[in-house]
Amino acid sequence: MITLKQLRYLSALAEHRHFGRAAEACAVTQPALSMQIRDMEKSLSAQLVERRPGEIVLTEIGREVVARGDQMLASARDIEDFARHSNAVLSGQLTLGVIPTLAPYVLPRVLPKLQERYPALQVELRETQTRVLVDELARGVLDVVMLALPVADADVETAPLFDDPFLLAVPACDPRSMNGRIASRDIDQERLILLEEGHCLRDQALTFCAGSGSRRGGSMGLGATSLATVMQMVANGYGVTLLPQVAVDVEVRDERVKLLRFAPPVPGRTIGLAWRHTSPRKLDFVALGQLMTETLGAPHSPRPR
Repeated sequence: MITLKQLRYLSALAEHRHFGRAAEACAVTQPALSMQIRDMEKSLSAQLVERRPGEIVLTEIGREVVARGDQMLASARDIEDFARHSNAVLSGQLTLGVIPTLAPYVLPRVLPKLQERYPALQVELRETQTRVLVDELARGVLDVVMLALPVADADVETAPLFDDPFLLAVPACDPRSMNGRIASRDIDQERLILLEEGHCLRDQALTFCAGSGSRRGGSMGLGATSLATVMQMVANGYGVTLLPQVAVDVEVRDERVKLLRFAPPVPGRTIGLAWRHTSPRKLDFVALGQLMTETLGAPHSPRPR
């Protein structure tokens, strides 16, 4: 019979595509991991891995075993969480994932309050793009993630935290008044600077601009890796960008940049928490959301939906 250890090793192999890196991630030797995979193949009477020089590729059966195995591993972690955290709210270890357009702006405010109120809690952080966070959440690698809603996954439960409106960041020499209000059609898409593909903020900006009737240019969407980089490009006159309100205090410290506000309906995003609906730690996540809304001055408390 196959074991959870073998499923964990196979999952790591599927992620890293290399026996050595998978073994390192699992804190075992490469021969030990390789032996467990071969024993697993023998138990199932099926080849799970196609071995090639320098890399591996999962067979069709291997991919299916990984998909089903990840569900079992997530359930096993939920059982452990239930036993460890049933007596105290926000204690022990919590793995929190956060998207890059939130982490630098909310974590410095939230983490000290979290440590002060729940001193028995140990937080492990993971900052990466939404697609990766949701995948790792589903596999049980993460306990809860903070991201822009909605989440297109039926196995994920969410709770809204706060609304995060967008502003238009432009060079200070832009003739438009900061006291006025602009419409979406006022965005010159030929000069629009966005984050690189994979960031949900890029997709939200493109969706907003697509229905604006503003000009669409061939250079639209010049990609950058961070909001800090985007704002430096704006400051140096290369273009304009949509900036979330939550990032204003950190990213707009340069006199070469000014912000223009939108007339209603104001574009923006809803920030929330997401977790597996099978997780036994919902009370933890609701408590975490309440602390976040209190700390960030958000308008409403999280309610699962």
